[in-house]
Amino acid sequence: MTAAAPSRLAWVRQYLRDHLIHILVIGALALYPGVYYHLAAGAESTGFWVLVLPGIDTMRAVMWLGVFAMSFDFISGYTGYLSFGHSLFFGTGVFFVLGARASAWGVFGEGTPFMLLLVLAMGLTFLMAFLLGLVAFRLTGVYFAMITLGFAEIGKLIVEGYIGDSGLQMPGEYLFGVPFVESLQLKFGNFNNGDAAIHLHDVPILGDVLGIVGNLPLVSSVLDPQITIPTTVTAYFLLGLVAILAYFSMQRIVHSPFGRVMIAIRENEERAKAIGYNTFWYKNVAFAFSGAFAAVGGAMLAAQQKAGGVVHFDVITMAGDALIATIIGGMGTLAGPLFGFLFDRNLGEIFGATGGSSELVSFLEGTFPGLVETGVAFGMTVGDYLGTVMSGHAQLYIGVVFVVFVLYVPGGFLGLLRARAGGPLAKAVPAWLSRRLR
Repeated sequence: MTAAAPSRLAWVRQYLRDHLIHILVIGALALYPGVYYHLAAGAESTGFWVLVLPGIDTMRAVMWLGVFAMSFDFISGYTGYLSFGHSLFFGTGVFFVLGARASAWGVFGEGTPFMLLLVLAMGLTFLMAFLLGLVAFRLTGVYFAMITLGFAEIGKLIVEGYIGDSGLQMPGEYLFGVPFVESLQLKFGNFNNGDAAIHLHDVPILGDVLGIVGNLPLVSSVLDPQITIPTTVTAYFLLGLVAILAYFSMQRIVHSPFGRVMIAIRENEERAKAIGYNTFWYKNVAFAFSGAFAAVGGAMLAAQQKAGGVVHFDVITMAGDALIATIIGGMGTLAGPLFGFLFDRNLGEIFGATGGSSELVSFLEGTFPGLVETGVAFGMTVGDYLGTVMSGHAQLYIGVVFVVFVLYVPGGFLGLLRARAGGPLAKAVPAWLSRRLR
């Protein structure tokens, strides 16, 4: 073995060590649909698992909301400039993809690959954010936050003037059903019948390998299966793929020399200026990147909309949701907002965020029927009181959690884990495992 081979092996081992936490998280997300359908949606599922495990539709929403929140954290957590106008860039991604999908401009159409629309949406919002940053970064602090919110409100008025107050309706079928999949050269069945058939022979490279070994005895029957998975799970994996690519792209920027300057601006902008950095242009380019990734989240929302679905451009709600997820997950952690949104949406399911039945109340009714049916006062049972207090009030409890995190856990959930681990989890987890395996 040559000297180069050990060095390559050492590099691979070091790379896997540095990204162990990412591999574990991605692996857990990849296995989640199987775990969910076995524990919470299978024949042997129990009320407890239904209560604690978020549904696949919720996880899909977490993907695009998480990318949007990470883009918010990219500028606010790493430069210290709080942007309340990110819904403008998110909405641009949504309406660019849906408008192109509907052939609204006579340029694109239903057969346009989703990845092409995604890249074009990123380019458009990068330019838009850069131009708006030329004005916004003349201000600092709360004034910067307010002017970005003002830009988002202007964008909302323009969109509402074009499509009306009713929102933009999703044309045709699932966007992920045809253009996105064809852009990856995979052949799927009809997405609107509930299942999508995946043929391994149609996967690039893998199909060539199967073609070579397919004539061997018993190999063809083993390596040429037709895998059928639910539509929602297929969309979950495709959304997850886009979210992972967006996360690693933002992480690469944060850990580059450019990202180091962003952090220097956050810590002490005057000192960064004093040592020669033109902080205005660094902030502006960071803002443009952040806007481009916010558009990715919007494009992901557009891609998984069903036929007839309606999308609205809600400026205040989107900015508030991103801020809550970032505070709960951990500002300046990049991955924290994703987990913050996961907590937010799961809590919404438990308490019935839309005013429907609370999963917690349903769980208690199924587990402790005698207790729930016990009369208390005024002809009401314990179940009636629980339903009144819990169902439809998720935002109230999320607000309470938000206040608790602001007061007692300012670093957020991921920041707290980092503090306990003594540093970033990407370094702390491999070191802990090394000590355990000795």
